[in-house]
Amino acid sequence: MSCIYGGSCSVSSFSAHSISQSRLQSSSISKPSSIQCSAGGLVAESKGVITAEPLLLNAVKGLDVERPPVWLMRQAGRYMKSYQAICEKHPSFRERSENVDLVVEISLQPWKVFKPDGVILFSDILTPLAGMNIPFDIVKGKGPVIFDPLSTQQDVDVVREFIPEESVPYVGEALTILRKEVGNEAAVLGFVGAPFTLASYCVEGGSSKHFSKIKRLAFSQPKVLHALLQKFATSMAKYVKYQADHGAQAVQIFDSWATELSPVDFEEFSLPYLKQIVDSVKLTHPNLPIILYASGSGGLLERLPLTGVDVVSLDWTVDMAEGRRRLGSDIAVQGNVDPGVLFGSKEFITSRIMDTVKKAGNRKHILNLGHGIVVGTPEENVAHFFEVAKNIRY
Repeated sequence: MSCIYGGSCSVSSFSAHSISQSRLQSSSISKPSSIQCSAGGLVAESKGVITAEPLLLNAVKGLDVERPPVWLMRQAGRYMKSYQAICEKHPSFRERSENVDLVVEISLQPWKVFKPDGVILFSDILTPLAGMNIPFDIVKGKGPVIFDPLSTQQDVDVVREFIPEESVPYVGEALTILRKEVGNEAAVLGFVGAPFTLASYCVEGGSSKHFSKIKRLAFSQPKVLHALLQKFATSMAKYVKYQADHGAQAVQIFDSWATELSPVDFEEFSLPYLKQIVDSVKLTHPNLPIILYASGSGGLLERLPLTGVDVVSLDWTVDMAEGRRRLGSDIAVQGNVDPGVLFGSKEFITSRIMDTVKKAGNRKHILNLGHGIVVGTPEENVAHFFEVAKNIRY
């Protein structure tokens, strides 16, 4: 695999920081190919063959694509000046994420500037909680706050199963509008929280460092936790289907806290419920790509495909080549550039992108970060990330 920098930039202008051509040529991937990357000018529109479906969906299917599709977790957010302006007018996160017009406007902000291959709904994994009789808020500077943390069977009994049509109609409306706005130029992405992660927030009362409350419940009253996890699994399966029915062309499941579990406990308290969601969705939406992201998942990597998802999103602590070997060739991968790289020079950002793409190979890869964009990231560096990524050619 070779890397050619075209356009207004020469190979020599990047030689100090980019991957050398000889290193790329010696890499082993699924079939011989080359990467070409024009690193100059504005973000370029794709000049490849027009397809009926977005590039991201074709890549997940394993079809031949001219380059890896690219989008970034938290691509709509606080690093963007346009988002900061909205926050000044609408300081409540819940207002921003529960008002159709604001959701659409914020979701489209990165689309209008960077033209990513995935446009993800601006929302939060906790959005369904209010509809499940779990009062919460997201407080600036503190994060999620669950007003009445769950700790007993009686607490779990009053948790209602989620009915998206009744509780979050604005999500469906926003997805429908996004699909019309974006067309097939990019895939519209929805997302949900995984049962164990949602349960962790609800039992801990918010974010946690040690997860002592959820583990106390798991290890002293497992039946109580299983009852809660089952309600979340049933509800999130409905939510995934609802999002798909209203315009989402792929859905990502965030299991942010499952990696706080040991492998044996992951197999009891997370894996079965993730599999339930996937199995339920595939019965009615067999062609909907489902992506699973669990930060810090290196110790659980081989177990993640057992959920039945189509794509495993790797965080940056796993080497992409090693992740590919451990996951096998049948499943697609997403990621996994360190978000901190976006604080580096443009040459450094370019070299890390090319290294990731080289290691991922030319099939079933969605280029992304290994986590969300960090607050304070220079917006021009995000622009450069998309510029380089969209000019890669296999």
